[in-house]
Amino acid sequence: MAAVLIRRSRQTSRLRLFVMQVGMLSLFLTLFARLWYVQVFTGEEYQAKAAEQSIREVVVPPARGLIVDDEGRPLVANRTSWVISLDRSVLGKLSDSVRQTVLEKVASAVNLPYADVVARTMLCGTPGASKDSCWNGSPFQPIPVANDVPQATAVQISEQTEDYPGVLAQAQSVRSYPAPFGINAAGILGYLSPITGDELAEAQRENDTTVNGASVVGRAGLEKTYDRWLRGVPGVTRVAVDSMGRVLGSSETDGAGQVSPAPGDTLVTSIDAKVQAVAEQQLHTAIMNARHTYDKVTHKNYVADSGAVVVLDTHNGNVIAMASQPTYDPSVWVNGITEKQLKVLYSKKAGEPLLSRATQGQFAPGSTWKPFETVAAFNHGYGPQSRLDCSSSLRVGNRTFMNYESESYGSIDFAKALQISCDTFFYQVGLGYWNKYGSNPANVHAKDPLIAEAKSFGFGSPTGIDIPGEASGRVADRQWKLDYWNAVKGYYCRIDRHNATGKHDFLHVYAHEFCLEGNLYRASDAVNFSIGQGDTQVTPLQLARAYAALSNGGTLYAPRIAKAIVDPSGHVIKQIAPVVQGHVKSKKSAINYVDNALLGTPKTGTLAWKFGGFPLDKVQIRGKTGSAEVYGKQSTSLVATYTKDYVVVMMVTQAGTGSGTSGPAVRAIWEALYGINGMNVNANHAAIAGTTPPTGLPVFAKDGSILPPLSGGVR
Repeated sequence: MAAVLIRRSRQTSRLRLFVMQVGMLSLFLTLFARLWYVQVFTGEEYQAKAAEQSIREVVVPPARGLIVDDEGRPLVANRTSWVISLDRSVLGKLSDSVRQTVLEKVASAVNLPYADVVARTMLCGTPGASKDSCWNGSPFQPIPVANDVPQATAVQISEQTEDYPGVLAQAQSVRSYPAPFGINAAGILGYLSPITGDELAEAQRENDTTVNGASVVGRAGLEKTYDRWLRGVPGVTRVAVDSMGRVLGSSETDGAGQVSPAPGDTLVTSIDAKVQAVAEQQLHTAIMNARHTYDKVTHKNYVADSGAVVVLDTHNGNVIAMASQPTYDPSVWVNGITEKQLKVLYSKKAGEPLLSRATQGQFAPGSTWKPFETVAAFNHGYGPQSRLDCSSSLRVGNRTFMNYESESYGSIDFAKALQISCDTFFYQVGLGYWNKYGSNPANVHAKDPLIAEAKSFGFGSPTGIDIPGEASGRVADRQWKLDYWNAVKGYYCRIDRHNATGKHDFLHVYAHEFCLEGNLYRASDAVNFSIGQGDTQVTPLQLARAYAALSNGGTLYAPRIAKAIVDPSGHVIKQIAPVVQGHVKSKKSAINYVDNALLGTPKTGTLAWKFGGFPLDKVQIRGKTGSAEVYGKQSTSLVATYTKDYVVVMMVTQAGTGSGTSGPAVRAIWEALYGINGMNVNANHAAIAGTTPPTGLPVFAKDGSILPPLSGGVR
């Protein structure tokens, strides 16, 4: 029995061993089959997937389009900058000690403190990040930590990738400013900054392939308005990387998916760099001279804290030159701007350089307002034979309004009143319409020909210029006064209620009167309005456009800086035509009268002492001066002049009289426009006869050079 049991046990063991052997063999056969399937049957597929995992797509930024003047001179171009960037995704895979070693090497190579390099890798908004140096771009984008590094340094880092994991050395195209004739033009050109997350998400929703996480976009000026043409289209290249993300070299693939970047289009402008340079220089000179001039009213030198110049083509609204002071260096935005630098641009102490006085500054027009009031008067009862007394003062209610320096010229007509800028003459015009149509100060809807004509000339509304941020100015009519009273009466009424001691200083007296009757449009408001004082405000650009309408017979053009867009091959893809925004509601005879009357201002009127010897018989300049008074400040100097081709307007705040401060500068700009050599009255003058802006566009040669236009006048 025992032998039988032993025999059965042996048979069972052999059976189990056989089953195990069969199982092991089946397992090996299955494993072998799987390996054959993976390596042979589907080997190419897995090899491709492995290759894909070792290939990274790198976005290649395009060269942004040029901005050139009307002669083809570059105002904004590009230059190559070597940039050292850090890839956070790669650095994150390194140990703390290795990462620190890498960052120390980078800091040493680019000659920066280690702490600065670390600070620049931190995302803005994260704990410990410095607002002045943190990265505000995409966290998935390599972060630039050093710009404009020497090429030798960039090459060293590129060749020693094993020592610099996660460090990229790349040549990038960045904005440069050739500054022909030394121009600045910051308020015209604008600036760039990195695209935001919201902007990128919006672009992705719209399938916009022209931007990515590394893009910079226009934020102001022409860079913003024409950004879609200037930006170009990014390219894509593929590079091989190892498991740590270090670049091993170019992809060995067949080139599929490789896309070359498409450079941006060129923007041709109406700016003439020569005239722009003269305008900027003369504005600066006028400000400096004013600061060295004694003000007899305030018994100190003029502050002359800001100014603007606008030069327009009267035939189409094209901007020939436009300058603003204070200004800033546009290159400050290249490679990013620090918080400290940005604060200076917005600083009141620095004069708010980012504010373009030409388009965003709002000022009382002073006596430069009177030509438009004359047009209104001639459309509503007055005419060439009308005469009024230019007295030394005029009593209105309980106030006496004085003429400038209390001068008295007796009975004169409108032409003489414009040329000598008689205030009391126009006081009577404004007061007369107030008595006739609106003597009820509470009647918001009373007729007022002067206000209606001012709006007809485009005041109180944006001009429509093709750069963003334009101010609308303000025509202080009855409705505005009521709205303003409703908006701020709470503030002034509180001051009045809390004046328990009965203070009689200006603020408390004004608060009491404003709280009670600040909504009423009184005769004094009408009188102030008639000479461009009070609450009415205009931008220098609005003033220039209105004078252009006097020159061309009443057409209001939307000012334009851009003339055309040209693709990289030199083909014009878009010409920007003049835009008529409106027409002045006036009889032609009224505009013609003012046009003729203003010829006398540079000859015998308030500008004559600054235009002696100028060939006014050949260059028939019309003009008007102004000195706008602002409570608590020195007067603003204004000069508005024009011919049948151009308008030149200059404004300098806290700088005295119009002719005294701005007159010489305006004259110099006219000399530049018409090729007149200073006091040379015998200057030849083919230059005078042919000084219209070029009608054609610059010539874009096949070799990439840009040549002056073949047609049109050249200064």
